Amino acid sequence: MDVHNLMEELVTQHVNIIYDLLKNSNSSWLSCDCENCRLDTISYVLNRIPPKYVVSGRGVTYSSKSVEDDHQLKADIDALSNEGIRLVSETKRPFHSFPRKDCEIDIPEIPSFNFPTFMGTILDGTTFEPIAGAKVTLHDDQGQLVEMVDRTWANPAKTYNSTRGTYSFWIKSLQTDKPGITKKFHFTLQVEADDYTPIIYSFEVPVTSDSVVKNELNSVFAIKIKDLILFKTDITNPMEEQ
Repeated sequence: MDVHNLMEELVTQHVNIIYDLLKNSNSSWLSCDCENCRLDTISYVLNRIPPKYVVSGRGVTYSSKSVEDDHQLKADIDALSNEGIRLVSETKRPFHSFPRKDCEIDIPEIPSFNFPTFMGTILDGTTFEPIAGAKVTLHDDQGQLVEMVDRTWANPAKTYNSTRGTYSFWIKSLQTDKPGITKKFHFTLQVEADDYTPIIYSFEVPVTSDSVVKNELNSVFAIKIKDLILFKTDITNPMEEQ
């Protein structure tokens, strides 16, 4: 069975169009538009929008039409593309301009705590609809901004209409003495959005150290954070009245 994500073509098309427009206009902040930088940006966008999988030819035709008519989705892809291009341009990998086949990285054989990806959703407390434009910041137990695996994973993260209020984080691996050590890590999420009362949510995650650094994304190795609710600034949070 052949399963395909229609978003790959749409995102690739939009990212390449924006790269070409920026290049042709001699944009001052665009530092590179090589194949690797473009692929990094495409990955950045695809990690932040829901996939649309199809199997049959009929499914392709129907889903392609619905995607083509979704102007908000296209606007969000363009916004994410611009955001991703800026991040990739600011922090390029040392080998970004090499041929793709030469871009493999040796996995460091260093005992490390490798973190799962964190995913969650921000909802309106009255309508329970996803909130677009929310800023979600991840802090450690010392109140410091948590470092991500690379700059294509932003902290703070933003939510968009196309992502249905969903945010995600992937924390950089931490070296330790040996594999097999289990430790609880404490984190705090700070959530803000225009016209909403900000909130803070704390949680902890037990992680067991591995013998090597893991730098390949595994969608199964993920933690779903409970839905976080924001209330309009002129509406009282019912939980506060109890």
